[in-house]
Amino acid sequence: MSESYNICLDVGGTKVLGAIFNENREIIYRLKKRSKGEDGASSNIEEVIVSVVEEMIKESGIKKSKINAIASCAPGVIDQDAGIVLFTPNLPMKDYDIKGAMEKRFGVPFYVGNDVNLGVLGEYKYGAAKGYKNVVGFFVGTGMGGGLILNGSLFTGNKFKGAEYGHMILDPEGPLCNCGQRGCLEAFSSKQGMSAYVRQQVARGRKSMLAEHVQDGVFRSKPLKKALAAGDEVAVEAVDRACHWLAVATGNMINTISPDLVLYGGGVIEAVGDIFLKKILAEVDRYCMPQIRSTVDIKTAALGDDSILYGDLALIEENLK
Repeated sequence: MSESYNICLDVGGTKVLGAIFNENREIIYRLKKRSKGEDGASSNIEEVIVSVVEEMIKESGIKKSKINAIASCAPGVIDQDAGIVLFTPNLPMKDYDIKGAMEKRFGVPFYVGNDVNLGVLGEYKYGAAKGYKNVVGFFVGTGMGGGLILNGSLFTGNKFKGAEYGHMILDPEGPLCNCGQRGCLEAFSSKQGMSAYVRQQVARGRKSMLAEHVQDGVFRSKPLKKALAAGDEVAVEAVDRACHWLAVATGNMINTISPDLVLYGGGVIEAVGDIFLKKILAEVDRYCMPQIRSTVDIKTAALGDDSILYGDLALIEENLK
């Protein structure tokens, strides 16, 4: 039997990560490119996506005729049936027909879903959430996404617009979020929210190892890890603030859903997940009912950077059945 392959993409606020899977669900090639320049300006996101796919095909040596399908996430509201990115707060995509553009370019089926929906699906199928029936997922990256597994199935709500609880409003007078509201979880607890706090403190004359990393955008996860290890006061405060509001949001979701598992993933958790988990666990019990909390596990994702890629793979497999 001839081999075939699937191409999976994680399109984030600052990068496009691509992987090629073989028939055994093994990654045989991967590539990452930044979707923003060093000055923080957004690149043409379609060009970046296309270049990642084309370079992976070329460098891996596989034939285009052996590709079954391509799947991608996008961080925002997606019309999954039509393959249209309706809105994303952290990328220049609005009413963007990504499915039409990619299928015209590569001539194979293309599927797209919300990034954290797919990340949680990947963890449910192949990672830390395997075996659980009801899962609440928070993915902490450039933005803040949510994903839900309810009664063993991915829940996406009406028209695939559900589970956007990264934009639950926790403080109506809080910081401005890219979605246009104030006081969203994302505005406090994402890399954008933490970076904004660092910039604010630096503008007040305080010193921080992260100062140069947030001048034109968001810090990367490695500098955050170094700053925390060095006891940088401003970085520690930014993380404490992020974890406080994550604990509040987690308590709200525990009371609302009564899940088997609350799962934290994303680039920040991949880098400093132990620190985040410890701080969240120290607070979360204050914000939910003890009788509900007692039946909830809380974990970090097992697949790291690959959670969404495996969710893409699950999306392809479901559509090609």
